[in-house]
Amino acid sequence: MAFKSLAHFVRSLEENRELLRISGFVSPRLEITEIADRMVKNGGKALLFENTGTDFPLLINMFASDRRICMALGVNSLDDIERDIASLLKEFLGPKKGFMEKLMILPSLKEVVSWMPKSSNHRGACQEVVMEKPDLSRLPVPTCWPFDGGPFITLPGVHTKDPDSGVRNLGMYRMQVFSPDMTGMHWHLHKGSASHFNRYKELGARMPVTVTLGGDPVYTYAATAPLPENLDEYLLSGFLRKKKVTLVRCLTNDLEVPADVDFVIEGYVDPGEELILEGPFGDHTGFYSLADYFPRFHVTCISHRKNAIFPATIVGIPPQEDGWIGKATERIFLMPIKMTVTPEVTNMHMPVEGVFHNITLVSIKKHYPGQALKVMNALWGAGQMMFNKIMAVTDATVVLTDYLELARVISEKVDPLTDLHLLRGPVDILDHSSSRYAYGSKLGIDATTKLPQESDGRDPGASKTGPTVKPGLTDAFPGVTVIRKDLFDQGVSLLMVTLKKTEKNQVSGLAARLLLDEWVKDVKFLLFLDDILDLDVLPEVVWIASNNIDPLRDCFFVDRVAGQKFNTLCIDATRKTRDLDNFQRAWPNVIIMDEPTIKAVDEKWQDLGLGPFIASPSNKFKPLVISSGAVSSEDF
Repeated sequence: MAFKSLAHFVRSLEENRELLRISGFVSPRLEITEIADRMVKNGGKALLFENTGTDFPLLINMFASDRRICMALGVNSLDDIERDIASLLKEFLGPKKGFMEKLMILPSLKEVVSWMPKSSNHRGACQEVVMEKPDLSRLPVPTCWPFDGGPFITLPGVHTKDPDSGVRNLGMYRMQVFSPDMTGMHWHLHKGSASHFNRYKELGARMPVTVTLGGDPVYTYAATAPLPENLDEYLLSGFLRKKKVTLVRCLTNDLEVPADVDFVIEGYVDPGEELILEGPFGDHTGFYSLADYFPRFHVTCISHRKNAIFPATIVGIPPQEDGWIGKATERIFLMPIKMTVTPEVTNMHMPVEGVFHNITLVSIKKHYPGQALKVMNALWGAGQMMFNKIMAVTDATVVLTDYLELARVISEKVDPLTDLHLLRGPVDILDHSSSRYAYGSKLGIDATTKLPQESDGRDPGASKTGPTVKPGLTDAFPGVTVIRKDLFDQGVSLLMVTLKKTEKNQVSGLAARLLLDEWVKDVKFLLFLDDILDLDVLPEVVWIASNNIDPLRDCFFVDRVAGQKFNTLCIDATRKTRDLDNFQRAWPNVIIMDEPTIKAVDEKWQDLGLGPFIASPSNKFKPLVISSGAVSSEDF
């Protein structure tokens, strides 16, 4: 279904009881975030804040449920999109026996053409109202978290084009508002718009940029989609909405944007201009991304449709709204991956605790030795999958969303000494654990059934007694505060240990003593975490651990004797510091809301008609915050 505007989508949400209108005043500075965070973590509805202190209402959490993401993409189930793509690809890529079979694809080809964007010479609804003087302060741009550098536009569709080929790119990059007519432009090293920027810099030319907000929610999704270079995001939009996108020319530059979006912010970036310090920002990792230098975006024109709605999102400790966007990406891009990169893949899943790039789970139909490793390497070389940090590959029979089953399979099938693969490569620039900016390492876990050629004759699951831990471990090691071994009883060979770090090499020394002195025996995975973490909440353990490790640095084995290692992977998932770990980068803080905002929302909750009271999620995460500010260390 194609939505004519964001207001059209809001009406659909309301008709389906998926929207809550809030008529009382709620400040875009922190208060909207606090309410949205409470709602999204408790299965709440989309929220339309009608009184933002500006002329425009603000919509948030519009994708944040299975039903709403399907409504936004016009399907009953995300599997419907996967089937449509599979059918289309098979029709075009499958072998054709003769002339008549080739002719039979013409109707499908005509349908594809009908999805391609078209240009109009007329003004669009997005240009109904043109501000006499562009002023971003008139928009309800939220300040999301207490130590953010300022207000951020969080759902922008950023339009640029290659100066040589003219090929358009639509991306989504946060934009910190610095003044009524200037923002930062936080495009990452590896993104399409950053590539365009570098080319404009080589040419010494000013770069036109236009930002859109709202319209059909498909546009917002398309801006996040990991498409191959030179594939138009508006072709994907046309496919998803089954209707082509009509584009109109901007008023102050030569870019084109959808005629039916809610806001258009036109301007330019000057590659020769000094960069601006942007951030910090409470990011999708659940940690602050710290301040850094990025280009300035100068606004030359702001237009909007009548009765425009301002869309926004927040990111932070998962789950957040972006988790459902990630689910859509899994389903939409699984079939193209299977048909063009790794045909043996049967399913792929990115757990929300892995914040997209930290954890990827893959199942395959295995036919030959080394196939799991082949799949890992192929996926790590495919587009934005290069950012993945931990990838586990299983047999096709494994249900990837059943995490207990998956943990059992890994415990049974994996020999840590032979089935784990470590390598270096690019990582997301938001990865705070890597010792170097945007460069780190990856861990591949081969949890498939091993063929004879892959085995040295040992049974990776063999143990006479199973994993064991001597009584009195916490008393014998004063630094150790908690151990969790109950997963042994569920068939999971994982021991979790929290400790208070006070000295250098403490984790490696503790691991050696536990194994050499046989405090721990036949345990395949030994995970060390800071004592501030609650081991009873496994999703949070996974989230923290996957964020905190650089696999090549933090995954290690202990020597049993010279030339022979214990068959236990030790994982140091503690926070790294300069003094204890020689870590030379700033380590960010976990994101939580401040007390005044929590109290203010508590007090106005009932008056706003938000339903049964929901306590702030930030309350339980307070122990994870090391110090005041975006940075957790006083060294920086």
